[in-house]
Parts: sequence; C-alpha cells; structure tokens
Amino acid sequence: MHNDSQTLELTKQLISRQSVTPEDDGCQQLMTDRLVKAGFNIQPLPFEDVDNFWAIRGESGPILCFAGHTDVVPSGPESSWQSPPFEPTVKDGVLTGRGAADMKGSLAAMVVAVENFVANNPNHPGRIAFLITSDEEGIAANGTVKVVEWLKQQNTIPEYCLVGEPSSSEKCGDTIKNGRRGSLGCKLRVLGKQGHVAYPHLADNPIHNVAPALAELANTEWDRGNDFFPATSFQVSNINGGTGATNVIPGELDIVFNFRFSTEVTEQQLRETTEAILNKHQLNYAIDWHLSGQPFLTAEGELVDAAVSAVKQVTGLDTLLSTAGGTSDGRFIAPMGTQVVELGPVNATIHQINECVAVADLDRLTAIYESLLENLFK
Repeated sequence: MHNDSQTLELTKQLISRQSVTPEDDGCQQLMTDRLVKAGFNIQPLPFEDVDNFWAIRGESGPILCFAGHTDVVPSGPESSWQSPPFEPTVKDGVLTGRGAADMKGSLAAMVVAVENFVANNPNHPGRIAFLITSDEEGIAANGTVKVVEWLKQQNTIPEYCLVGEPSSSEKCGDTIKNGRRGSLGCKLRVLGKQGHVAYPHLADNPIHNVAPALAELANTEWDRGNDFFPATSFQVSNINGGTGATNVIPGELDIVFNFRFSTEVTEQQLRETTEAILNKHQLNYAIDWHLSGQPFLTAEGELVDAAVSAVKQVTGLDTLLSTAGGTSDGRFIAPMGTQVVELGPVNATIHQINECVAVADLDRLTAIYESLLENLFK
C-alpha cells in the first residue's frame, strides 16, 4: 500500500466519530496519541464544554502552527445520504462522510505530513505546533479565541499558521486563502404602533417606515475594495414582522443584516454610517451589533511563498491567492501578528448532504503540507 494511505485511514477514523459541534467525541485523542509518538508535548485546553489542545515540538526558533477543528456541522436527514454520514465510505476513488472535506481530511493530512517530516528530519530547525478546537462550526466562543489568549499569556506567538480549511475550488491546491473579509452582524428592531389596517392614521407602520432606509443601505457604496479584497457587501438575511393577520398593522419589525467588509473600511465606520442613515429617516429603533471577526491579510512573506511553492512542487498548479468566502478561525490568530494562510481540499460539498473528498486529494494534501514544512524548515 502507498504510504499516504495512512491519511485516508486516519480520515476515516475521524469521520467515524460523531463530533457534531461542540462535541469532539475522541477525535483529538486520536490526533494527540500520534503526535506524542512523533515527539510533541501536548497541552489539553478545555474551556467549558469545548475540547482544545496545543501541541508543540522543538525547543527554539520560529513556530509553524497547524490549526483546525474536529467539530462538524449536523448531517441533516441521514436518509438523504447515499451512505450513513458517520460511516466513511469509499466508492470510485471518493471518500464520503460528514467532515470529509471540512475538515477531517485536512487534520489527517497534517498529522501524517508532520509524522513523515519528523521521521526524515528528527532534528529540524524551528518548532512545529498544532492548535485544534471543537468549537469552530458553532459559536466559536470557547475554542481558538480562548487558546489564543492562553498563548499570549505564555508569550508564545507563532510566526506562521496554516489553517486546514477547504480552500480549493476545483483542484486540490488551486486556491490558497491569504486573508478573509471581516464579518459584522446586526439585529435591528424598528418600533411603530400596532393598529387596524382600515385606520392607518391611528397606527404607525414600521415596515413602511424602514423601507426607504433599507433601500438606501442596500444601494450605499461602502468602499471599492482593493487588490486583495472585493468591495464591502451589505446583505439583509432576515425580516420578520406582523401578527399573521391581514388586517393588523404591526407594531414592530425585526431585521437581521450582515456586512462582509474589506480592509478599506472599519467596523466603526460601518456602524456610524448605518446609524446615520437610520436616523436620517427618523426611525424609532433599537440596534444590536455583533462583530464576528476583523478582516485580515497575509499579503506576502515566507509562509505565502512556502505554500505557493509547495503546491507547485506537488501538483504543478500555479495557485490563486484569494480572500473570498466566509470567516475562519484565522481571524483570531492573525491579530497576534502571525502570518496566516488557509490551504485545504476542494470545498464544493462542504456542509452539504454527501460531503466528500477525492482519496487522491488526501494524499496530495499530505504531500503539500510536508513540502511546505521542508520549504520553511530546511
């Protein structure tokens, strides 16, 4: 058997664990058992109901941290899957199971790549680390963000971090995420006065009142983006108002919206401009903001160079650097001053029924990670 089939085997073992967020269900133990054998020191870091660990090998020099999560999203109706979601199934060169692409395949590739690298370079320069959580797919309150605070207290700041999120679009390695947009969410309640639709002069319709303001918000140019980020996006994701009766003017309206924003604008600017528009339209409202993450960018440097070269060496592809997509735990790590990239398998089926990954891509990803280690720690 080809040596890289170790990655497939470990991926299957991880998928078999029903680690629906924030459960870990023994996934991290599978990883740490192997990392201990490879010479890592393991520090379990549980916070409330979330399992996390930090593992490190080496005494001095720059740290390359492999970061990822063992938790997965719920499977959805199991009857819709072609095979049970937590029974890893290989057919026609494709591994199907919840977490195959997001991101148990990446975790397995990381572990096997590090095992191979350490076996060939037992006295490697620098340090290799793992930061693993079971709280990425959920509220992300007791996972990476808490481990980062612990690392700061230890005065341990990784120079480099590779997050194993599924970054690839069509072929493994064709896209590396070297940054992410910020995410700013808002819950807006517009207040009016309930009444009978036949007597509108005795009521105050919050739906009518907010409509011009929403139109203005939707048509506002927040910025034009830059070389690394698209323009900031404003999207309404939910509107709820009314009693369900056709003859009642509602007394209040709840709206949920979100900004995905570039480095051209700040969270504060978005909040101030939004509230200025609401005030201009003389709305009676209550507003609740939630910042999920600031935008971050690793424009250039040793890590980007090592990752791009590793992809080229293994696949022959000229990878694309991108900041598209949602948020990741990289948003908690980058503010430490750490160079961060995301590099993982094809993301076409993540969070879907019949989530899958090509078996050959697991081996490719392992080879890419190992090559990246060699590029950084020759």
